[in-house]
Amino acid sequence: MAISLLCLFLIAFASLIFLGKKIKRSKWNFPPSPPKFPVIGNLHQLGELPHRSLQRLAEKTGDVMLIHLGFVPVTVISSKEAAEEVLRTHDLNCCSRPNLVGTRLLSRGFKDVGFTPYGEEWKERRKFLVREFFSLKKVQSFGYIREEECNFLVKKLLESAVDQSPVDVSKTLFWLTASVMFRVAFGQSFHESEFIDKDKVDELVFEAETAQASFTCSDFFPIAGLGWLVDCISGQHKRLKDVFFKLDALFQHVIDDHLHQGRRSKDHIDIVDSMLDVMQKQRKDDSLKLTINNIKGILTNIFLGGIDTGALTMIWAMTELARNPEVMKKVQGEIRDRLGRNKERITEEDNNKVPYLNLVIKETFRLHHPVPLLLPRETMAHIKVQGYDIPPKRRILVNAWAIGRDPKLWTNPEEFDPERFIDSPVDCRGQHFELLPFGSGRRICPGISMGMATVELGLLNLLYFFDWKLPDGMTHKDIDTEEVGTLTIAKKVPLKLLPVRFQWSNQTPNFEDVLNKNTMQSM
Repeated sequence: MAISLLCLFLIAFASLIFLGKKIKRSKWNFPPSPPKFPVIGNLHQLGELPHRSLQRLAEKTGDVMLIHLGFVPVTVISSKEAAEEVLRTHDLNCCSRPNLVGTRLLSRGFKDVGFTPYGEEWKERRKFLVREFFSLKKVQSFGYIREEECNFLVKKLLESAVDQSPVDVSKTLFWLTASVMFRVAFGQSFHESEFIDKDKVDELVFEAETAQASFTCSDFFPIAGLGWLVDCISGQHKRLKDVFFKLDALFQHVIDDHLHQGRRSKDHIDIVDSMLDVMQKQRKDDSLKLTINNIKGILTNIFLGGIDTGALTMIWAMTELARNPEVMKKVQGEIRDRLGRNKERITEEDNNKVPYLNLVIKETFRLHHPVPLLLPRETMAHIKVQGYDIPPKRRILVNAWAIGRDPKLWTNPEEFDPERFIDSPVDCRGQHFELLPFGSGRRICPGISMGMATVELGLLNLLYFFDWKLPDGMTHKDIDTEEVGTLTIAKKVPLKLLPVRFQWSNQTPNFEDVLNKNTMQSM
């Protein structure tokens, strides 16, 4: 009898708790949601380009929107004001990462920096990575590598100019960022490496990032192994593992090479050397602890983030310049006027002499955000955004691509117009929420300085030494901007252009004259 009464009491008590939570939650003001289907929710509405699909849904539903991906609720942010609340006002409560199948595998069980949930281990790893690799002093010390690799690029393009043969600009720029990253981070020559197919480095990067960002059923139907079974049948697990083993083999080679006696150079201690030193000398009470899995996880972040985003930004910049010949003429006029005649080699000191190029890069970030949905976040506490309740453990996606094309913020948002940034205070380093190429807050990309230095120097070389023509039979109107990708967005059709060695003459116009002439014509 006593046991029966106790059971009844416990059931009643549990029911009261459940009812109390239900009543409390019913008082919450959740963001509006678009119509959804049973079980799958809004999954069917994402399409091949989620950033565009979510923008269209937000236009009908709201800038703060609650969608359901299978059984998982996700809050989507599509306005500058809401993004500022998430990334600045509530940054501490919104700076964790969700536990997803793809990111868990490629990060070796969250042993990296990019996808590890917020906590002391993450803070120690990030602090180490910034100090040893991304600090301004370190970035400047790698300047000679960027200059040498850009100089090598110019020589290869000169060969194509002599042969009058078009080049695959997309692949060429992937090679540039890969060659810089291999030397800076891995201490190896990308062009001489025997452990990576140079012609397929862009495919490997794209394959890995697609694996990280793919919508796996295991993430959205975490019930009784149903999602896992579907992923096995569909081949998603196999694709993830194939990418994992390719990257693992590459990084194991890099680590083995660094462990080889007599290999280390006193002139260049790279990030792998630094991580191995920490691992070999660490003590039990050290706040930073690294294992081989930590090293491989961090190398994954550097390899993917360091190669892909910089290459894509330069590809989209060259695409828009080829589509807008007048803008191409202006930026080349400025570069050649400010850097002077017959310069044999571009240096990093030249980056600060060309403000119009900086406007071109900003406009490229706005129109072609390299990571359109940023990396997913997860709340660690209940917060309010634009008056709406967002509970703990809720995934958040910030649609930075949609914000960059918001007609409330930008005049003619679909047009490529670098001059919109003239006299504008808007910067791209995370303090202005209408332009977020690197994110913001505690999870802002630590490689801003490294990435910007490579993009600026790469474009500077392409635009100073060469004029660019379209292949025979094409006009600038034939260049498409069709996209492909999920985590990062690439140009679907590779950009092919013909480099023409620029020849100085006494008739070469002054940049200021060109700019003033175009200004007068527009009036």
